[in-house]
Amino acid sequence: MAGIMDLLNSDLGRQIVSGVSNETRQPEDKTASVVAMAIPLLMGAMKRNANTPQGAQGLMNALNNKHDGSILDNLGGLFGGGVNEDVKIDGLGILGHVLGGSQDNVVGALSKKSGMDSNSVMQILTVLAPIVLGYLGKQQRQKSIKSQGALDGLLGGMLGGGSTSQQKQQSLIESLLDGDGDGSVVDDIAGMVLGGGSKKGGLLGGLFGR
Repeated sequence: MAGIMDLLNSDLGRQIVSGVSNETRQPEDKTASVVAMAIPLLMGAMKRNANTPQGAQGLMNALNNKHDGSILDNLGGLFGGGVNEDVKIDGLGILGHVLGGSQDNVVGALSKKSGMDSNSVMQILTVLAPIVLGYLGKQQRQKSIKSQGALDGLLGGMLGGGSTSQQKQQSLIESLLDGDGDGSVVDDIAGMVLGGGSKKGGLLGGLFGR
């Protein structure tokens, strides 16, 4: 099962971080930190939404009709000369749908944890959201996912870890989405997903070849 670490430690992951960094004019190391924390949060929010038939159908419709993974096939074109406004508008729509009223709380927590200002974090999330949904769409097609249960399982598998770890991680994500969490929650989530990836030799070391 292709998971978050597979994505982040791949050439594709490095290209995403580099492109988002250039787009937002933020340092690559800080951008990598925000991206690494934001992806499990976005996937966790999608998993939460997919727990209801209506939410699962909405997500499946988005994957079937638009977010099929093709955005990943030409990231050089996506980032070359600046990200198209249509992509940013799409990203804002995705964030509004999956995060809802929790958006400001998530942005604030990521800002607090990363030390990056909220506006820059929001810029990163706006560009990242269509890429994450495209990555999910690509996995969905490869595995012929067609049911709510299978979609939930796909998201769980991509978040990684055993079932107990997944449940704890999802609980932490939901506490943040419900407005009860802060930067410390993001720290816990990042630690579970990345295994202390902010330390040398972890995720950031993998991203930048340290």
